[in-house]
Amino acid sequence: MAKRLLITGGAGFVGSNFTQYIMQKYPGYEIAILDAMTYAGSIDNLPAEMFSNEHPGYSFWHGDVRNPEIVNALVAGSDIVVHFAAETHVTRSIFDNRHFFETDVLGTQTVANAVQRAGKSIERFIHISTSEVYGTAVRNEIDEDHPLNPMSPYASAKCGADRLVYSYMATYDIPAVIVRPFNIFGPRQHLEKVIPRFITSVLRDEPMTVHGNGTAARDFVFVEDICRALDLLMHAPCEQVCGEVFNIATGKHWSINDIAEAVSEELHAVDEAKVENVIERPGQVTRHTGCARKITEQLGWKPSVSWREGLRRTIRWYQDNEPVWDKQVWLRKVPLNYTPGVTEYH
Repeated sequence: MAKRLLITGGAGFVGSNFTQYIMQKYPGYEIAILDAMTYAGSIDNLPAEMFSNEHPGYSFWHGDVRNPEIVNALVAGSDIVVHFAAETHVTRSIFDNRHFFETDVLGTQTVANAVQRAGKSIERFIHISTSEVYGTAVRNEIDEDHPLNPMSPYASAKCGADRLVYSYMATYDIPAVIVRPFNIFGPRQHLEKVIPRFITSVLRDEPMTVHGNGTAARDFVFVEDICRALDLLMHAPCEQVCGEVFNIATGKHWSINDIAEAVSEELHAVDEAKVENVIERPGQVTRHTGCARKITEQLGWKPSVSWREGLRRTIRWYQDNEPVWDKQVWLRKVPLNYTPGVTEYH
């Protein structure tokens, strides 16, 4: 049976990849996108069919996820809500944190209230949290029961939203699922993120900026694998997933130095590629290695795209789409003031 989806933040990196995934796999589904079109969202991320009169089942709404009037109306007309809308960049949250709490916490509250208000008409509310809520790993693998120790304003805002949704599941019994993806990468990611920043730096013959000594490590998941996991969570029986938290991870980690080396190798720039070390970013997480055993055992999900293959596919997109990403170059680095008169660009 065809579903009616509301995708908040659908013009962003992960939201737009998920939108295209759903359009291709489920052509009969109706899709409404709500996006405020901040610097991180772009019409270029979405297929032309999203705006065509020939596809009346697709609609785009330019609006703020904190606005209850538009959110209530769109949620009421949906079967499934997938909530991506958020401010997401750790460094930018250090530079300007107010928007993170307003969008990530209050925006999530607005959506959760709309879901609670819509009652039984909503089959599933999938809230996209983040592995950043865990902070630095206190054991080899981070599972869903790992302590929540957010270490940046971004992480704490997402942690607040994560726990807010949990409280609505406990209090109002809304059919919600909390998803904690580890570091996502792939085509169309904003240049402020480390992998596209490194790729475009090499393409432009500029140094790759590394925080500290580059040993901080993350578990990287290709965006297509994230979409497959969300697909499974959307369509699984509610009694199997509602009220639950699921990690999406590979169980492997790569340091910032590993990424710089891999990008250099793939672009055949090992001898020429340059690295510029800057002061370690405040609130840096030392290591994130995720455990996805729960979603594997319950839904059969496993990552299908290897780190290296995902990196190659990501590099090809940036090589082929310079006119799309070139307009973001000025946003690649964020200024942080450590002491009066001393500014580092991260």
